[in-house]
Amino acid sequence: MKHDRGQGPVARRSFLSRIVAGAGAMGALFGAPSVASAQSASAASGPFVPARHSEDEWLDQPPAKHRFFYDTTSAAGYGQALFFARNYFVANASGYKLADADLVQVLCMRHESTSFAFNDAMWAKYGPALSERAGHFVDPKTKQVPTTNVYLATGYGDALPNGNVTIDQMAKRGVRFAVCSMATRAASQLIATKSGANVDAVFKELTENLVQGGRMVPAGIVTVNRAQERGYSFAYVM
Repeated sequence: MKHDRGQGPVARRSFLSRIVAGAGAMGALFGAPSVASAQSASAASGPFVPARHSEDEWLDQPPAKHRFFYDTTSAAGYGQALFFARNYFVANASGYKLADADLVQVLCMRHESTSFAFNDAMWAKYGPALSERAGHFVDPKTKQVPTTNVYLATGYGDALPNGNVTIDQMAKRGVRFAVCSMATRAASQLIATKSGANVDAVFKELTENLVQGGRMVPAGIVTVNRAQERGYSFAYVM
C-alpha cells in the first residue's frame, strides 16, 4: 500500500503553522488584539494606585512609624475609641519603647458621634439638638440632655466607655479628630429648624467651636477611604 508522502507529519505541521500565521494576519487586518498586545496592555495597567488629592495631605503629617485610624459613628463607639487610643500609646511605649511622636492616630467623628466634636459652649447652647443627633444621648449622671461635652470631662468612671480618657488628653498627645462636614450640616439644619436660626450661620458657629485637635473634613466616610489609601491601619469602633 502506497503512502502519500505529502500527507506525512511534517506536512501536517507545516499546514497547521500556515493556519496559525494566517489567523494572526487576519486578526491584525481586522483589528483583533494579538496575544502579545493583550499582555502588553495588561502589564501597562498594573496594580491599582489611588489618586492623591491635596485636601488629604494632612493625613501624611506628621511623619511617624505607625498610623492608626478609628472610625466611629455612635456616642458609645466614640468613647471606646478614646480609650483604645490611650491604650495604643501605652502598649507601644511598654512593648516597643516607642514615643507618642512615633505614632499617628486619627479618630473619625461621623454620623451620631459628630455631636461630640463641639466644645462645651456649643453643648450649653444647642444641647437638645446635639443630643438628638447623637441618638438621643443623655448625661449618665443627670439622665438629662447634657449641657457640656461629656467626653471633655473626667469623673464619669464606668458610666461612660472612655474610662475617663478625655478628648483634651488625647489631643495633647497628638491625636487628631476628623469631623464630618455632612453630619455637621445635618446638625445645623436640626438646630435651625428648632430655633429659627440661619443654617449657614449655625454651621459656621459649630465649625468655629471644635474640640482641640478637631479638623473638618468633607465627609467622614470619604476620610475613612482616604486614610486607608494612605497606609493607615483601620478599626471600626461600635
